[in-house]
Amino acid sequence: MPSDARARRVGDRIQEELAEILQRDVHDPGLTLVTVTGVDVDREFGYATIYVTTSDPQRRKEVLSAFERARGFLRSALAARIPLRSFPQLRFRYDASVDEGGRIEDLLNQIKRDEQRGS
Repeated sequence: MPSDARARRVGDRIQEELAEILQRDVHDPGLTLVTVTGVDVDREFGYATIYVTTSDPQRRKEVLSAFERARGFLRSALAARIPLRSFPQLRFRYDASVDEGGRIEDLLNQIKRDEQRGS
């Protein structure tokens, strides 16, 4: 069974290669302005969970649908670039942490502005 460290290395490599594939080889308008924020590969290398985000949170469903449509192409393209005995199945999840971070930052800025008005 592969180690956790190897699974992390493979996940990092998938993230790098996928970012390049999205930038150069994918022409689906649903996959524009998309960022791959992380990849988790399970220890058996059966699944790679790919976390994505976009600059417009309103496009969440559109982006996930576009990834579902492109799943086969992306898996084949990744398998051609990353030599593994058996390439993991791809699962796509929207990473809301970026959106939440922006919301928290907005709240903190609002508190700061309120404090400055009160002093």
